[in-house]
Amino acid sequence: MNISLPNSLKSFVDDQVASQGYGSSSEYVRYLIRRDQERHRLRDLLLEGLESERSSPADRTYFDGLRRQVEGSRKT
Repeated sequence: MNISLPNSLKSFVDDQVASQGYGSSSEYVRYLIRRDQERHRLRDLLLEGLESERSSPADRTYFDGLRRQVEGSRKT
């Protein structure tokens, strides 16, 4: 895949590669694409959560129960 960029964007990419320690512009672009995929996945999860049924509130009782579960799993 080849991507054409105007000089200003090419300079920006080159600066990022040099200053952030990427091995190449391709590595930098792959990083950006992965980050965008993660952002889309997070958005989908948030929307899924909004559309799900309401559950009980995450109050002190809820977190106390989680702590007991974690402590119980450490003993086994």
